Amino acid sequence: MFLSSPSMIPQLFSIQNIKNETRDTFTLELVSPDKLNISFHAGQFMMLYVFGIGEVPISISGNPTKTTKLLHTIRAVGTVTKQLKTMKRGDVIGVRGPFGSHWPVDESQGKDILIVAGGIGLAPLRPALLYILAYRQRYRKVTLLYGTRTADDLLFLSEIEQWRARLDLDVYITVDRSSKEWRGNVGVVTTLISKATFEPSKTVAMICGPEIMMRFVSVELQRCGVLVENIFVSLERNMKCAIGLCGHCQYGNIFVCKDGPVFAFPKIQHLFGKREL
Repeated sequence: MFLSSPSMIPQLFSIQNIKNETRDTFTLELVSPDKLNISFHAGQFMMLYVFGIGEVPISISGNPTKTTKLLHTIRAVGTVTKQLKTMKRGDVIGVRGPFGSHWPVDESQGKDILIVAGGIGLAPLRPALLYILAYRQRYRKVTLLYGTRTADDLLFLSEIEQWRARLDLDVYITVDRSSKEWRGNVGVVTTLISKATFEPSKTVAMICGPEIMMRFVSVELQRCGVLVENIFVSLERNMKCAIGLCGHCQYGNIFVCKDGPVFAFPKIQHLFGKREL
């Protein structure tokens, strides 16, 4: 943890850089004017506060082994995120956190790693992948499966090319709808599972994306022999307080902000697919 003040009080961070990832998604690079040490676990999230507008939970998309800056990849879909997209370098926002559970990257050492992302779900998984690559010798085979609606929706394009060039990382990408320029796979991300090479009984899967995508990926992985206790998903809910008080993110008998967002699949699989939770 890097914030010494109570978790309900934002700390001031300034925008050091803004990178447009797609037409509606961008990455904010934040730094602390007080040079606070930024420490977090892969999969955790922060509450970003735009003064006079409101606050929004956003997963951390940066590298947990690099503590000098904070990265958030954001889709401009709501009042706060649209306002964040209009902000400029040097602007100041409030930050609370980090909050929530995290991907089991340390517990997965010695295992095959399967990272499965759908759409902007790659952003919360990026810290896990970067952490694993930073300690690559601790893991067996590492594979990234990534699917988006179209090629224009792919995040971190330059970084994906670097990942593809590595001999110790397998990368498979697919799109739901192709274009004339697209020469890769077409179809949902579950179609990539059969292309990947991994030993099911020794595989840990980390999945993030639309809930229906995570459900079908989980089913397919279990059909392939991956142990259900080795499947982890990250849920997205309307989180407001981030400490389990307000109830906005209640999911059955759990609170996503406090008990998640990363869950071992057996803990929440009975809730998947149910409405009005």
